Amino acid sequence: MSHWQHYEHEADIGIEGIGASIEVAFIQAALALTAVITEPKNVSPESEVEISCEAPNDELLFVDWLNALIFEMADRKMLFSRFDVEITSQQPHASSLHAKVWGEMIDQARHQPVVEIKGATYTTLQVYEDSDHIWHAQTVVDV
Repeated sequence: MSHWQHYEHEADIGIEGIGASIEVAFIQAALALTAVITEPKNVSPESEVEISCEAPNDELLFVDWLNALIFEMADRKMLFSRFDVEITSQQPHASSLHAKVWGEMIDQARHQPVVEIKGATYTTLQVYEDSDHIWHAQTVVDV
């Protein structure tokens, strides 16, 4: 049931995470983010990084989550392939996310990175639970 996918959007790339909970949808979107750069199964979960963020709603939390991952990838020169996400909603005030992510240093020869992601945008941004109780988290990333 849980999966991720890409979709076309002009010069950029749309990512969508789908899952039985909002956390799983965010995890699947993180895998889709990695898959924009390289094949996620080729990234070993060797080193752990913790990420926390807070936003006034789930959509902005999703963008903050993706941008935190993008920052950590650029700053640490890492790619991530394993994610553990916990989301707490204190609506109407805020939602917070705490995650542990695992990955490894970029190996140009093995990972063959295709593009560099500049950031997550608000284009096509949606986080919602559908009528079948499946969560979706999607947006476009600037490459």
